[in-house]
Amino acid sequence: MADVLVALLWLAIGCAIPCAVLGTFLVLRRMSLLGDAISHAVLPGIAVGFLLTQQLSGWPVLVGAAAFGVITALAAQWLHRRTRLPEDSSLGVVFTALFAVGVVLITYAARRWHADLDPGCVLYGQLELSAVDTQTVLGWSVPAAFLETLLPVNLLVLSGVALFWKELQLVSFDYEQAEILGFRPGWVVHGLLAAVAGVCVAVFREVGSVLVLALLIAPAATALLLARRLAAVVVIAVGVGVSAALLGCLAAVHYNWNTAGSIAVALGSIFALAMFVSPRQGLLAQLWRRAALRWRIVCEDVLAFCFRVEEAARQGRLSSPAIRAKELRRLVGRIWPIVLWSLRWRGELIPAEPGYWQLSESGRKRARQIVRSHRLWETWLQRHFALPADHLHAVAERMEHFLTPELQAELAAELGETHDPHGREIPPA
Repeated sequence: MADVLVALLWLAIGCAIPCAVLGTFLVLRRMSLLGDAISHAVLPGIAVGFLLTQQLSGWPVLVGAAAFGVITALAAQWLHRRTRLPEDSSLGVVFTALFAVGVVLITYAARRWHADLDPGCVLYGQLELSAVDTQTVLGWSVPAAFLETLLPVNLLVLSGVALFWKELQLVSFDYEQAEILGFRPGWVVHGLLAAVAGVCVAVFREVGSVLVLALLIAPAATALLLARRLAAVVVIAVGVGVSAALLGCLAAVHYNWNTAGSIAVALGSIFALAMFVSPRQGLLAQLWRRAALRWRIVCEDVLAFCFRVEEAARQGRLSSPAIRAKELRRLVGRIWPIVLWSLRWRGELIPAEPGYWQLSESGRKRARQIVRSHRLWETWLQRHFALPADHLHAVAERMEHFLTPELQAELAAELGETHDPHGREIPPA
């Protein structure tokens, strides 16, 4: 059992690494659907190569598949220009037609020469069968398919990406700039597509079309959720592909599942996990940012209320500049003890007398900026939209939390007002 697992790992990791590396550039170029198309459209190239040589390996098969991969992209572009069909529709028509042609040719070849060609392997691959044929290298049992096909493909892909790193990086992020600098980005893209087609051929027999697509897209998509620098994205994509290969092979051996399907499920699970824990785009990070924003708004509302109480006390409309706890409870509801503790911990509210609270100097400064934003925005709205005075407060109450000091300065310079539409003084900066 252990020998089978090790052999499966050699093959699965050998398939995952080149797919993850090239898939990163496909995703960055927004060509994921094209990767799907190529992973299917190489099938007629494989079939034609087999019809010519009666072998499923060798240069004729590789060249035929790479040619059909590039033909897929060119045919889709031609169809889009000639018929005005959307690009995705053109691509869908081309690759489904080519895939169907490949299935027909494989079925014909299997019947004509009684060859061991199972159309079902087109979808699922035959990773388990390839793991049986092994060779001993330095005491290790290594699958022959890894030594003869996957290892050279890995070396070619990694060395090619390292050699053309600058060109791939520029074309991935700024195609027009690459044209201006004379990098011939069209050739770079076509070379990338040919490399993807070649890798698809190399791993097609082992993992099938479903897992080829998953290995091309899922690791790169996962890595882009976790990193922003291209080198880090490529490394993480490779790590995701290798991890999925390990988890999928373990599950396949332990539960007697299909290996390619298990790896695809592992890829989807890792992507789902990254979707939750991504520091920038993850669901948990989004929930945290929303909660933090709501909390900030609640605290700023309390500070602004305290500032207005102080303002009313200075004008003689209230007897005390301090607020009572029950007023705080009425303002923010049941969470008032937590809000009060938070503002005290930050030193923005201080006790005035038993049961009363008032602004500290730092709290007063922050509250002044919030009220200033509110009244500047009310003034700006009335000047530009001629809204009634009773329509201004609700809008300004939302906007006051998002005006930066720079925007405040611009509004103050444009308006030149010292009082808002209600006749209240606009606090100084």
